[in-house]
Amino acid sequence: MLRIALPNKGRLAEDARELFTDAGLEVRVRGDRALTASLGGEFEAIFVRAADIPEFVADGAADAGITGADLVAESGREVHELLDLEFGRCRLVVAAREDSGIVSLDDLTGRPRVATVFPGVTRRFFERERVPVEIVPVSGAAEIAPHLGIADIVVDLTSTGSTLKVNGMREVVTVMQSSARLVTSHGADDPRRAPLAELVDALASVLRARGRRYLMANVPRAQLEAVKQIIPGLNGPTVIDIMNGGSMVAVHAVVPAATIYRTIAQLKQVGGEGILVTRIERLMP
Repeated sequence: MLRIALPNKGRLAEDARELFTDAGLEVRVRGDRALTASLGGEFEAIFVRAADIPEFVADGAADAGITGADLVAESGREVHELLDLEFGRCRLVVAAREDSGIVSLDDLTGRPRVATVFPGVTRRFFERERVPVEIVPVSGAAEIAPHLGIADIVVDLTSTGSTLKVNGMREVVTVMQSSARLVTSHGADDPRRAPLAELVDALASVLRARGRRYLMANVPRAQLEAVKQIIPGLNGPTVIDIMNGGSMVAVHAVVPAATIYRTIAQLKQVGGEGILVTRIERLMP
C-alpha cells in the first residue's frame, strides 16, 4: 500500500481531491476528521499540512505527495517532481509600497528589511542577485509590514496581484512561479516508482482532457482540406465514411473548449451539419 500525502485543508486540498476522483481514485474518508483515507487499489491517502508534505515525502513517511512548488522550494528538502498538476497557480514576488520609489532591485539601497513567510527562498533569491538584505520572518499578512515600519519590502505570494494593489503595494520582480506538484523521494530504480508511474499516467490523462472537447460532425467530402484547417485535432481529424452518405463524411477530432463556438461556426460555413460536442474524461497521448 503506497501512501500519498494530500493537503488537509484549503483550495489545494479541494482541487487535489477533485483530480483524484476524476482519475477514478475517489478519496473515501471514514469521517470529517479522518487522518487517512482509501484511494482504492494500492494507494492510501494521509492528510497533513501542505507545508509539511515535502518533509513527509523526503523522510519516507509518504511515498508521494501533493503540495505547492513554493513550499517544496522553501523546505529545501530533496524530492523529485513527478507531475505539474496545473492548479494552485501563483507567483512569489518582491513587492514594495507604491510611494517608495522602488520599481526594480537596482533601487534597493543599504540593507533593506524583507518581510516574508518564505525566508529560505527569499534568502537564496537575494544571494543569487547579490543584494544584501535582512530577512524578517512573518507568519502571514506580509503586505502590511512596510506600512507598519517592520520592513522595507516584502516577498509574498500573489495570483492576480489584486491583494497587493489593495494594500498599496506594487510588484517589483518575480522570484518564482508556483503550482501544485506531485512529488516523491524514490529514485528511478526504486520498485515503488512503477505504481507511481501508473498514478502519474492516470492524473495526467485527466489534466490533458480538461479544456478539450470531442467534436463530431458531418461535412462535405469536397471540403475536407478546409475542415483539416478548422479542426486539426491531435494528429488530424478522423474521417469516416457514412453509410448512404453520398458526398458527406463524418469527422471526429479533439478540439480546444475555449474556441469551440468559433470551430462550430467555421464548420457550418463549409457545409457542416449534425455537429455534436461532448466532454472528455481522460485523454492518453
